[in-house]
Amino acid sequence: MKYAYVLRSERDRRFYIGSTGDLRERLRQHNAGQVRSTTYRRPLVLVYYEACSSAEGAYRRERYLKSGQGGRYLKQRLASWLSKTKNSTLERH
Repeated sequence: MKYAYVLRSERDRRFYIGSTGDLRERLRQHNAGQVRSTTYRRPLVLVYYEACSSAEGAYRRERYLKSGQGGRYLKQRLASWLSKTKNSTLERH
């Protein structure tokens, strides 16, 4: 399985969207500071993920979630959770 995922920074409350083949290992790398784009934003919490059957499918889903339409989709999927938080900014990487 391959995954498209959304992380939320506990530091700045912003979101990071990515894709990977090993979700647990990738989350560990993010929180260990081994991913340059999220090093200064630790700790990070997994808030959403989708499983895909191929790496290409996961990458395509990541690109969609980073788009304007994908951001609206995520806000709708996470609406009840986002309503409990102050900042619901989705960041594109």
